[in-house]
Amino acid sequence: MKLLADMFTIAPGNKDHRVAFRCAVGVFVPLITLMLLGRLDLAIFASFGAFTGIYGRNEPHARRLTLQVRAGGLMLLVMFLAALTARVDALARLSAEGTTWVLVGATTVVAGACSLVVARWRLRPSGSLFHIFAFAAIASIPNQPPLWQCMLVAVLTVAFSLLLGQSSRVALGRQAPWVSPKPVSLTPAEERAAWQESAGYLVAAGLAGTLGTLAGAWLGVGHNYWAMVAAVVPLVGHTTRHRVSRGLQRIAGTALGLVLLAGILLLQPTPWQTVLVIAACQFGAEMFIARQYMLAQVFVTPLALTSTLLVAPVPPGILLRDRIVETVIGAAVGIAVVLAPGAWRRLRSRRGISPGRRS
Repeated sequence: MKLLADMFTIAPGNKDHRVAFRCAVGVFVPLITLMLLGRLDLAIFASFGAFTGIYGRNEPHARRLTLQVRAGGLMLLVMFLAALTARVDALARLSAEGTTWVLVGATTVVAGACSLVVARWRLRPSGSLFHIFAFAAIASIPNQPPLWQCMLVAVLTVAFSLLLGQSSRVALGRQAPWVSPKPVSLTPAEERAAWQESAGYLVAAGLAGTLGTLAGAWLGVGHNYWAMVAAVVPLVGHTTRHRVSRGLQRIAGTALGLVLLAGILLLQPTPWQTVLVIAACQFGAEMFIARQYMLAQVFVTPLALTSTLLVAPVPPGILLRDRIVETVIGAAVGIAVVLAPGAWRRLRSRRGISPGRRS
């Protein structure tokens, strides 16, 4: 019942509209600029570069800048490696199956490595969900524009997000003293927890990618990295119940988001209308991501898929089918990874109690 209640409970707001507006502008301006230039083939690099703005939500400006510089730098590195991976795969002339498995392996490594970096830098949101998404989505796109163009768009978008993060300082009454944050190292306990979390991301992403790929071959479903993204969602949370709830909310929110997306696609939006939809969905996602995860997913789903359609158009029906199937696979894997340690401890404790010790 508590798991069910979590799906219909909204936490109090905390200036979420300010963050949501910054993030919406941060993705709208680069995308509309690319559309006017006739270069929507570069849109995916702008979309992921704009993720810089989601970090340091309500932190003081000095600390927000530090966090966003780190987050933006890490995202740029991930995008650069993803673009290189796509080009190496093309040069190696691997088969479609070989390319898929290389992508699963590389994305798994990114999942674990970025989770560890994010923990050591104390970034929030925690984990490597965005880095998994960015790496796999970019690395899976064939025939990309020149690398320098891709990274130029990414760098400019990150820089724009940094400016937006500091923009409220020009408002009256917001000129708080600029105090540079002191670096704080992880305690030994936090270091161990970071490594354990990184291992969890490796296992969840790798297992979900493997199952998603095998299911794709069996069911004719693509986009196996969506399973990898969904698998790490339950790994964030302070309690097992909260983590399992996030996994269930991911599935329910995705299903509702696909209904919303289907309605949007029926209207057959033009490119500039699609950019508006992306900005609106970004606003909605940031309004609720810290308060009600299922509701946030209703906006995240069309946000992610319309961004995909801008770069690599596919039949909408196939896209919707792939999304729900891969999300269910990934969320199930993530929930299993969360529950596995507790189940293993209970199993060991039962085996440790021999009949002769019960007297």
